[in-house]
Amino acid sequence: MKAIQIHSTGDFDVLQLVDLPTPVPAPGQVLIQVAAIGVNYIENYFRDGRYPAKLPLTLGMEASGTVAALGDGVAGFNIGDRVVSAAVQGAYAEFALVPAGQLIHVPAGLDLAQAAAAFLQGLTAHYLAYSTFPLKRGDTALIHAAAGGVGLLLTQLARRMGARVLATVSTPEKAALACAAGADEVILYTEADFVAETRRLTDGRGVDVVYDSVGKTTFAGSLDCLRPRGLLALFGASSGAVPPFDPILLNTKGSLYVTRPTLAHYVQTRAELESRAADVLGWVADGSLNLRMEHTYTLADARQALMDIAARRTTGKLLLTP
Repeated sequence: MKAIQIHSTGDFDVLQLVDLPTPVPAPGQVLIQVAAIGVNYIENYFRDGRYPAKLPLTLGMEASGTVAALGDGVAGFNIGDRVVSAAVQGAYAEFALVPAGQLIHVPAGLDLAQAAAAFLQGLTAHYLAYSTFPLKRGDTALIHAAAGGVGLLLTQLARRMGARVLATVSTPEKAALACAAGADEVILYTEADFVAETRRLTDGRGVDVVYDSVGKTTFAGSLDCLRPRGLLALFGASSGAVPPFDPILLNTKGSLYVTRPTLAHYVQTRAELESRAADVLGWVADGSLNLRMEHTYTLADARQALMDIAARRTTGKLLLTP
């Protein structure tokens, strides 16, 4: 089978299209024939060495497809079932292994490309809005990178829950997308200081929560946007890692909270995974949660996909197809 691997960490030229044996499922594993692959920032973190991993590494963790083989002891799945997961072991490939406990059936009415586009980013938006800071009517949230994959979904969920959404984006085109997703106010951070605008739009109070996937270039400003005892959910670092800081800063800025959540800790049980997946996939299937998936690349073009997402040149979800 074809796959995208790295044998060392570094720039984008470490990505290689290679031929590998088709894997064989061990007990508790399912082999899927991959139909669509979700591209995520985390693949660049492994590529550049920010996240350590045993090499060589086949990239990718999110994919949809059909069940091709079952390991011993697997129940609840059959050959040919349509499935999706965000715990794929090497999703950038024509076939991949998935722990059965992390695999979800794709509901009728949803195609496999939609499932791959919705899954990881949809589950992320879900835990952020429903668990990390459970939004309620009357809350105000600031969402950075609101025209990105998570940003567009999170904006929709926040509005669904009755919250007011302030969104930051870099271009007028992205502003239009954020507005279409339900943002109440859009801040072009390339033209205006997002801290000053956030304070102005909240009459100086600040927001209840900032959802920040950008990291290095927004972190300090995000803290300055919060009301006393507000929460910063730092769930990504597209601009680079946040430098170390003295926690006394949180005291001086209003007894603030900062958390660095990750999806794995919000789907620790099968029941929680199934519940979040049922919500997200069900809402996409019934049309109440809209996906933007205009960027699809071949597996051989994975390097370009990762360059584009790193440069923040895209909106919505990026997919690879084997």
